[in-house]
Amino acid sequence: MRVLISNPTIVNNGEQFQGSIVVNNGKIVEILRDNELPRTECDEIIEATGLYLIPGVIDDHVHFREPGLTEKATIATESRAAAAGGVTSYMEMPNTKPQTTTIEALKEKYAIAAKDSLINYSFFFGATNNNVADFEKLNPQKTCGIKLFMGSSTGNMLVDKREQLEKIFSTAKQLGLPVAVHCEESSIIAGNSKRIQQEAGEDPDVKYHPLIRSAEACYESTKCAVELARKFGTQLHVMHISTARELELLGDSNITAEATPAHLTFCDKDYARLGTRIKCNPAIKGEEEREALRQAVADGRIDLIGTDHAPHLPKDKIGGALKAASGMPSIQFSLLAMLKLADEGVFTIETLVEKMCHAPARIFNIDKRGFIEKGYHADFVLLNPDAPHTITADCIISKCGWSPFEGERFNWAVEQTWVNGECVYKKGSINDNTRGKALKFNR
Repeated sequence: MRVLISNPTIVNNGEQFQGSIVVNNGKIVEILRDNELPRTECDEIIEATGLYLIPGVIDDHVHFREPGLTEKATIATESRAAAAGGVTSYMEMPNTKPQTTTIEALKEKYAIAAKDSLINYSFFFGATNNNVADFEKLNPQKTCGIKLFMGSSTGNMLVDKREQLEKIFSTAKQLGLPVAVHCEESSIIAGNSKRIQQEAGEDPDVKYHPLIRSAEACYESTKCAVELARKFGTQLHVMHISTARELELLGDSNITAEATPAHLTFCDKDYARLGTRIKCNPAIKGEEEREALRQAVADGRIDLIGTDHAPHLPKDKIGGALKAASGMPSIQFSLLAMLKLADEGVFTIETLVEKMCHAPARIFNIDKRGFIEKGYHADFVLLNPDAPHTITADCIISKCGWSPFEGERFNWAVEQTWVNGECVYKKGSINDNTRGKALKFNR
């Protein structure tokens, strides 16, 4: 069945143009400019005049909580929220129960996603101090990468032994697998925590969170990761950069960096308004750090934007800087939040598409996704640029039922999300009969 998406403004590869696309058998088969007509008659025409068409968002950093933490979220519920937010593919993190640190656990996640995920998927394999030998059992064409928690403990996934870190980086290089890192130095965090508890009590107010998980803790850990990547030539991806000083470490061709919508939207002044809703690791820091990150997105030092979507139940967020859970749901509204920054002139919509669509596909070598190109999978989003609305609790799809973006007013709205040539989301309605596909990597 040939479907014509007629006359939207297409944003792709650094340009905007008026045109149309033809979709057939799950692929983009024609890209038409201006008033150019399709080669043959189409079975369906979707009128998109006044809308914008961009490639589907590829989120390289999500926590969908399944298996083992399904009271917070599941692959089914969060893939629905993702589709409503214009996300067509995701790469999920290993800190579930059990953790994705064995081949068996990895296979289980793929089986769940094949059954339940409405959009495309892949899963990181988690590194520990004693599972490097399992890296050779991974298929580089099916595995997005190795996730490494450097200095910041997540269960037994903290890796801080130099010998093991060198084995992880050298083995990943040999196998052609990227290493994605969470960088915070736990010894610095522990020292800060002890000092601030003496000053402000056992569970200090959340405003102390960026002082406990400080800029220094981020910098020292990222510095170590960069040194290892340079030593072995490993492809390194530094996740959720949160400080200006870390940006000084970037620039090598084998090193890329991610920023999150949370760190680009909020700053430490927002703790007074939103409290632990915006508590995450690494911490949201000062306004000057936020401005440095925004500038780095605009000038290219930060390569991509990923959400670190990490749902918790409201009861998990009770407490202060130490007791409240860290993490927030954001995948449903990440694209809208970044479009708001584009409206404000922080960066252009072309830059947004580069960071949220093109760059994830390029950095992870995803096969035929992330661009509006002939022969590519038909993953795309139709956006309405003139649909002002305020985010309210009743529109939240994530299982946890809340969002730090509640009360935010956005001018843009996601009208439709297409995955593999099928419309998964349309104006508030979700097609639960669709299923995504496992991402493939050209390595």
